[in-house]
Amino acid sequence: MNTREVVNRYYELANAGDWDAWCDLFAAGQVMDEQLAGHVEGRETLRNMMKGFPGMYARFQNVPRHIVVDGDQAAVVSHISATTPAGGTVEADVVNYYRVVDGLITYMANFHDTVPFRAVLSND
Repeated sequence: MNTREVVNRYYELANAGDWDAWCDLFAAGQVMDEQLAGHVEGRETLRNMMKGFPGMYARFQNVPRHIVVDGDQAAVVSHISATTPAGGTVEADVVNYYRVVDGLITYMANFHDTVPFRAVLSND
């Protein structure tokens, strides 16, 4: 897959809740700087982290609004709408940066306001 296809697939799998296949989009030695989870290295570390994700959200959608691709790099402005199992809501605009090599994400960083995620972090 080229960079655009990888990025599109990232959102398709996230919105389908297919976190195992989503993790397969990342290189074995991937590095992620995630606004809430911090610095994450390695695909299997990411896979183990994502096992708990379905318990955090009863509903999760991350909808791209604007995608820019330049060779092996991409930036995406998206909007997350989510609901916790307890009924808390999350509405947040997000920017993700990707570096894709040989059809796999080698680096990703995301940037967003953390306040909308209080419902998830406090388990309300």
